[in-house]
Amino acid sequence: MSIRPYRDIFRRQSRQIMVGNVPVGGDAPITVQTMTNTLTHDISGTIAQIRRAEEAGVDLVRVSCPDKESTAALKTIVREANVPIIADIHFHYKRALEAADAGAACLRINPGNIGSADRVKDVVRAAKDNGCAIRIGVNAGSLERDLLEKYGEPCPDAMVESALDHIRILEDNDFFNTKISCKASDVFLAVAAYQGLAEACDYPLHLGITEAGGLRDGTVKSSVGLGMLLWSGIGDTIRVSLSAQPEEEVKVGFSILKSLGLRHRGVRIVSCPSCARQGFQVIKTVEILEERLSHISTPLSLSIIGCVVNGPGEARETDIGLTGGGNGKHMVYLSGVTDHHIADDQMVDHIVDLVEQKAAAIEAEIEAEKARSNAAE
Repeated sequence: MSIRPYRDIFRRQSRQIMVGNVPVGGDAPITVQTMTNTLTHDISGTIAQIRRAEEAGVDLVRVSCPDKESTAALKTIVREANVPIIADIHFHYKRALEAADAGAACLRINPGNIGSADRVKDVVRAAKDNGCAIRIGVNAGSLERDLLEKYGEPCPDAMVESALDHIRILEDNDFFNTKISCKASDVFLAVAAYQGLAEACDYPLHLGITEAGGLRDGTVKSSVGLGMLLWSGIGDTIRVSLSAQPEEEVKVGFSILKSLGLRHRGVRIVSCPSCARQGFQVIKTVEILEERLSHISTPLSLSIIGCVVNGPGEARETDIGLTGGGNGKHMVYLSGVTDHHIADDQMVDHIVDLVEQKAAAIEAEIEAEKARSNAAE
């Protein structure tokens, strides 16, 4: 039996579009996005949520625009945000026109839901005039009535047909700056729909398991569904839909990409579940370190292992390692090599200092490489 290299992920070849200044699809990094849950016309509250998502590393933020007050606020929100803003539009085509004029980088619509062919043309014209992308958002919970009558229930074929119908509407209007989602709360339905859509077109795909649930169950459900698709090479941008704060969605999104080696941001902590052999309180230590190192965006790895059974092996594979020892003294590894001991009462502060120093060194080397490259040009 032939088995492909187990770490290789061969991404589906999609066309690339631009959402503001962020490339999506093609060979661009898989982007992470979230959605605000404030009332959009609460400008200060919405911007505060966007700021927290930006601190977590978000690439794109979606904002719901159900009424005139929301699109009126959008202009200020777009100006204040440091990332492209996507306007979420459902049935009111005028909200799409207003959002495009307000500076939205992308409109999330279903062309078939916003009315007559003339209205679709108006939205497409507004998108073109303002440099907007469009995301077609198919959802198993809101499929068109004729498709439900045809197939009897939401199913992968119905969802793919819906997506292709909406794509055709935009293509008939000479619009191709499009990405597509095909979401469902059922993991198997969503995965099958995305697999079918990936074969049927070359547009970039926005992945999501919709209404996934709360922070714990929703994280697991999204990780299973998105993980299957990403591992098979499907997906150009993702949103983890949680009943939680937007920045939590961003953190989980990056963790999913990090676990698959698709994108690296921040500290990847390898830690043991702990047992009676542990030389220090592993669970509490990791909890504190995750919080205190959350500001680090530089990709690097840290192993926190409670004893010497697996500690040395894990430490060899990480930038910085800590292995529990006896008498309150623990071994610190740097670049996989034993370096020095540290006492219990100094351990956390010491590890934070080491990680910050390592991150600074990596960033300095990156800047130096850029300078050398610019000088060579």
